[in-house]
Amino acid sequence: MTRLFLSIIIAVLGSLFFIGWGLDKLVADQDNTHENPDMFIYQQLIEGFSQQLSTLPETELIKAAEKLAEHYQVSITLDDVNNVALPATLLNQLSQHGGLLLATDEQAYILRKIPQHPQQLIKLQLPSMPEENQQLNIMLTAVLYIGVCAMLILWLFPLARRLFILTTAAAKIGKGDLGVRVPINRFSYINPLEKSFNQMASQIEKLMADNKLLARSLSHDIRTPMSCLRFGVEAALDTKNIEKKDEYLNRMEAELTNMEAMTSAFLSYAGMERQGINLRLETVDINHFITDICHDFQPLAEQYNVALTCQLLEQSINYSLDAHWIHQALQNLISNAVQYAKTSVILSIAVSAKSLKITVEDDGDGLEKNKLDIIFDPFVKLDIERSREQGHFGLGLAICQKVIHWHKGKIVAQNSTNLSGACFIITLPR
Repeated sequence: MTRLFLSIIIAVLGSLFFIGWGLDKLVADQDNTHENPDMFIYQQLIEGFSQQLSTLPETELIKAAEKLAEHYQVSITLDDVNNVALPATLLNQLSQHGGLLLATDEQAYILRKIPQHPQQLIKLQLPSMPEENQQLNIMLTAVLYIGVCAMLILWLFPLARRLFILTTAAAKIGKGDLGVRVPINRFSYINPLEKSFNQMASQIEKLMADNKLLARSLSHDIRTPMSCLRFGVEAALDTKNIEKKDEYLNRMEAELTNMEAMTSAFLSYAGMERQGINLRLETVDINHFITDICHDFQPLAEQYNVALTCQLLEQSINYSLDAHWIHQALQNLISNAVQYAKTSVILSIAVSAKSLKITVEDDGDGLEKNKLDIIFDPFVKLDIERSREQGHFGLGLAICQKVIHWHKGKIVAQNSTNLSGACFIITLPR
């Protein structure tokens, strides 16, 4: 918004300055054209009077001045130089050609010394100037305001156009077209607003896609346990064998437990977006943070006969993050790596001037290249042997991606060049 305010100020002040400067120059040129010739005539007239009176004795100056005034139809009076209070710089101009032009609130006049009578001044009153042309003033004022309005219209046109594009995109999203985005223009006055709008639209589109996927997956996966429950109820009602009835009831209880776990997992994933708004950022020592995570997963690694190794920074740094969610993201990655690894899992850290990288890699069979694009999609399971009955719903990597996105970072999956298995790289901005 700072760019918007600055552009408004520059447009208004710039238009006022240039239009006012142009009008002042036009008026000044007109004044020089019309007023200078008249002033030159009066200066020449008083110069002639001073020369003519200079040839007369002082006793005849008053009568001669009256005759000149009557003959030329002008107002001429004589005055003593001591009666005129002027600074020294202006006193010198009384003896110069054309005399000294002075003015009062009522009228303008020219003073000129008589060369042969330096104590006497000729005072030639100038005729009253005609009143200013009111029509011209009104016209110039109208030109000023019309010019300012034209400048503002020129400034507002690109803004109105960008706002129209933004409004149209919002209307399309309201009608269900969630793929609409505002084309970014770096010269736009509302560039930050357009970027925020596109980010909001992307989040809405992703949220709606996740909800649709959640609804489809839940409706699909709940059918099997529901069918099993119905079959168990019918079987339990039909049998008269107490042992068989107990067996059916135990199976039904197991199915209910699976349904409860599945529903809880799905609802937790659906509500994660609210958690991302209220991250509890805290400054942690990265080496200490990663060391604690490795220590927490050593029992799981020993259970699978896998060596879990941590490669820390030579000199630890502090980083601001939500320790709970980053811990959960790494927990999903490390638990997967331990279960798929053959003998080794490495958790390493690297740091640069712009980013912090956390890498989790194993020496398992690796990832299929044609599935790297969908590996972070929710409810996607690359291993069909890991069933939902075992608590695997295909949400672990999707949760990882959400958590890293909350921290304005990114996560990528690839095959490890070091251990030949899967490799997950988390990049967080510094």
